Amino acid sequence: MQNGIIYGIDIAKGSARAQEVPRYAVAILRDGEITHHTMVRLHRILRMLKQDRPDYIAVDNIFELAAGKKELIRFLEKLPGNTKLVQVTGGIHQKPLLRLAQEHDLSVNQFDPVQEAEACAVLASHGVGVEVSLFEDITRIKVSRARSLGRGGWSQNRYRRKVHGAVRGKSREIKSILDKFTKETGIAFTERITEGFGGYVRAEYTVNEKRTNIPVKPSANSDVQVSVKSVERDKIQYIPLKKTGRRYTIVGIDPGTTVGIAILSLEGELLFSSSIRGISHDEVVRTISHYGKPALVATDVYPTPSAVEKIRRSFSAVLWSPGGEIKAEDKIALARQFGYSNDHERDSLAAALTTYKAYKNVFSRIEKRSPKYLDIEKIKFYVIRGETIDEAIEKVSSMSLIQVKAKNDKDFVDQEPKHANINEKIIKLRDELGQKNSQIKQLKEYISELKYDSGQKDILIEKLEMRVKKIKSSTYRKVRQEKEINIRDNEIDRLNKELVKTRKSLRNQRRQNKRLKQIRKKEIKGEGIPVKIISSFTKEAINHTIELYGIKEKDVVYIEKASGGGPVTASLLIDPKVRAVIIGEDMPHHALESFYDAQVPVLKDVPIQRVGELASVNPHTLGSAIDIWQKEADKRRREKEHRQVQSILEEYRSERRRGLV
Repeated sequence: MQNGIIYGIDIAKGSARAQEVPRYAVAILRDGEITHHTMVRLHRILRMLKQDRPDYIAVDNIFELAAGKKELIRFLEKLPGNTKLVQVTGGIHQKPLLRLAQEHDLSVNQFDPVQEAEACAVLASHGVGVEVSLFEDITRIKVSRARSLGRGGWSQNRYRRKVHGAVRGKSREIKSILDKFTKETGIAFTERITEGFGGYVRAEYTVNEKRTNIPVKPSANSDVQVSVKSVERDKIQYIPLKKTGRRYTIVGIDPGTTVGIAILSLEGELLFSSSIRGISHDEVVRTISHYGKPALVATDVYPTPSAVEKIRRSFSAVLWSPGGEIKAEDKIALARQFGYSNDHERDSLAAALTTYKAYKNVFSRIEKRSPKYLDIEKIKFYVIRGETIDEAIEKVSSMSLIQVKAKNDKDFVDQEPKHANINEKIIKLRDELGQKNSQIKQLKEYISELKYDSGQKDILIEKLEMRVKKIKSSTYRKVRQEKEINIRDNEIDRLNKELVKTRKSLRNQRRQNKRLKQIRKKEIKGEGIPVKIISSFTKEAINHTIELYGIKEKDVVYIEKASGGGPVTASLLIDPKVRAVIIGEDMPHHALESFYDAQVPVLKDVPIQRVGELASVNPHTLGSAIDIWQKEADKRRREKEHRQVQSILEEYRSERRRGLV
């Protein structure tokens, strides 16, 4: 640990989901001594955390601190950099806090929040529990404008250039810091820039490292803001505090071009779930090996695909298949509790979970019958391989005795040169005494476990008897039947709505295809000229149309919204020498003058036939409109020349009056 400080927290009053602000009991474990605080609100706890910067915050249920995942993320973002949130009762499959306390010889009153908070802190100090992780080891740095530019006035372009230049300057500063960080650590990052007028609109950097290890901090000023955030996980991940040996796992595989992989522990905890396109057999094996040794490799189809059989042979694991087809609704129901992104992840999860359900009762009997001091996972592994529970327990027990004996023999050999004159009988008696004491301790623990299991069985029997009575009643059956009918009715309604949407979309597509055919026929007959549509008279819209369709010489274009552009924007259409520009509304004077000077006709209210992003215009209508515009352009040109001659004459007369000529 860094500073050895651990916070144990338990809710004392209220609830995170209630309107009343909850209050907490806090136990601070520091240098072996515990300090208690009662009826503390969460904002005060956060101040205490920033001051002490503890290693762990230990709780028995993380949702006592927050009502849901979003609130929990906001809580974790407020924690000091190296502080970890620990749930001492475990991950998906939790153990009661009272039982954990008994296993570690702690006395806890379950009705006293102070004692429960203290138990959480002590258990976390012993490495009990799991770290709650909601963030990937990926950080996203975003540099952007600190304010909206708005519509602006005469100085809008200068102001925009100033702000975008500031964003570019800050982005380059951060990039140089990340380049140096990459050279020192070898950690890569990616860059994505959105350019704007005079600089950058925004810049994003994605770094494959934790936020606390990156030398860039959030900041803001009048023009630029920098945000540094960790990338959120799709679902909560639980990481054990104690690093155990290589675990036995259950692996579900959905083979194909995209391979779905789901890995469960023998306790049913999800360790990994993903789908990877184009992954090789060796990469699949390496991915699975990273999470443990597969005891079972499963598939959701029958017969077993050869790819799954090949993976099974790579680990010498036991194969499990359903012996028939698993229904899609059953797969959805199984995988829903963990969540999935596509069908491949769903099928692999369904295979792994179906396998776990098939062995769950056997695993439960193993846990009840096996002494707690033995490696229960190893016993489960031998049972999966075909041995009985008693045979597996005996085998693991004998292996443990062999290891203990080997260790004692080694210690004896190491100490023999130093204690050659010690009486052998005394050494033997001490060894026997140590073994007896160890056995007594193990038996006491086993008796305590049996008593606890006996009490749990009585509670379970009582619950089961009540459940049997409820199942027998006709009311329960009726409620269940109505629930299933409602589920089916809802599904039918949803499918009917989707069918209506699909039919409507199909009608629209047919109507659009008919109009496209009409346009195409007119083009072939010479009755129509293609028109390229530009959504607005801006550089972005024109460049977007150029990227999609291209704008070349003799093209006819239509601008839906002609306001807002100027001479610079007009040059994007003048340079390619388009044949004509059709507009639906008035164009700014300066832009219109640029088109007149370049002899590019600008035609208003010319009827076009349009389908989506495509359109056509009648050649005769276009020719007539261009002729009218040409006459207007000639007239404007003559008037302009006349004004120039008049200006020259006026200037000459003025100079003569002043005697300059």
